[in-house]
Formats: sequence, structure tokens, C-alpha cells
Amino acid sequence: MQLSVLWDIDHTLIDNAGVSKEIYAAAFTALTGHVPAGPARTEGRTDRLIMRELFSRHHLTEPRWELVRAALEHAGEERFERLHRRGRALPGACEALKAVEGREGWVSSVLTGNIPANARVKLAAFGLDSFVDFSVGAFGSDGVQRSELVGVARRRIRLAHALERDAPLVLVGDTPRDVEAALSAGARVIAVATGIHSQEELALAGAVTVLPDLSDTACLLHHLERIARH
Repeated sequence: MQLSVLWDIDHTLIDNAGVSKEIYAAAFTALTGHVPAGPARTEGRTDRLIMRELFSRHHLTEPRWELVRAALEHAGEERFERLHRRGRALPGACEALKAVEGREGWVSSVLTGNIPANARVKLAAFGLDSFVDFSVGAFGSDGVQRSELVGVARRRIRLAHALERDAPLVLVGDTPRDVEAALSAGARVIAVATGIHSQEELALAGAVTVLPDLSDTACLLHHLERIARH
């Protein structure tokens, strides 16, 4: 059975304990010389969209993306220890990643709004980075809207791995934006209510499978195997 599993990071695999918003604020300050008037609006958005909205809210012209990305990378690298100290891997995340990564014919990667460097920082802070193939994931630097990222990851996986063209792809995430991104791109989705959205909200967004969290590895694998069998 072949399957591609793409994991969201924040509030799906880890609790960043507010460090993400500090990264955006620090990058904004580095680029403008001013502290933002309020926190960045995140909740399933890509880094490109988060920073664009932050500049727009302050009536400022958005700098070139290369400058924004560099500022985000620097801010993320500086906060690695802070993230490690304050944040945590969510229940079952490590076990789930190990189980999926160890399955023959399965590809385990990420679909995240974070830029690649900060995706690595967030997973490495809790020893989770070795269980995913970053080279075939999709990141917040690959598009503005989350739905754009599914096609990016699908193309990278097909180029890198000998998967059949119709091999299923499933997103695991905690927000309605994850659900919408998967469904709009013809992918499957497993939603987990480990963020601010309830199981009911995620089901209303269109997720057929909604789990309270990732703590039951056997249950997660059951749903993934069912998807892999089409």
C-alpha cells in the first residue's frame, strides 16, 4: 500500500507556547524598526499571508519576500531554545510520526504554513525532525494560500518517490484551513482537535475523520491504512 502523509506542525504536532507569534513580531520589528501594535493572525495561515496581513494592518508597504523570509529565519533560529523550554510535543506526536515513517511504501512529510527553516526549528526543538522528509514537503514560502501547497507537495513527492500516480495523499491538521486545503486539492484529511477548533467545528468544515488528538497510534494507523487501500 502506498500513501503520502503530510503533517501540519503547530497545534497538530507541537504546542509552540506563543513562540510563533513572537517570531512574527520580531521579524516585523527587524524589518520596520517598530514593534507591531498587536499579535500576528496565524490560525492555519501561511507565513507569506501572515506577514502580508501584518504589514497591511499597519498601513506599510510589504518588503520583498526575500527580506521577509530572511527576517523570519533569523527570528526563528534565535528562539530555538525558548521554544524548547516553553513548548512541547503534543501527546502521541512522536509515536505517530515514528509509526508512519516506518511503514514501507509510505512517505511522511509536512504541509505547513511555516517557512522551511522554521519548520525544522519547531520539530527539532522536540526531537521530531528526523521522522519526516523535508525535501518533499510544502511550506509557507511556496504559496500565499494553504490550498496552493497541496499541489506543490504532491509534485515533489512524485518526483522523488516511485509512487503510483493515483497513490492517495492525506493531510493531518487541526484547523478548518487544513481541511479546506485538502478537500480543494482532491486529498484526504484527518483532523485532530488539538488546536482551538472543536471536533464538531472540524467536522462541519468537511473532515470525515476527526480525532481528539494523536495519542491513539493504533486508531490513527487504522484510518491511514483505510485511506491507503482507497
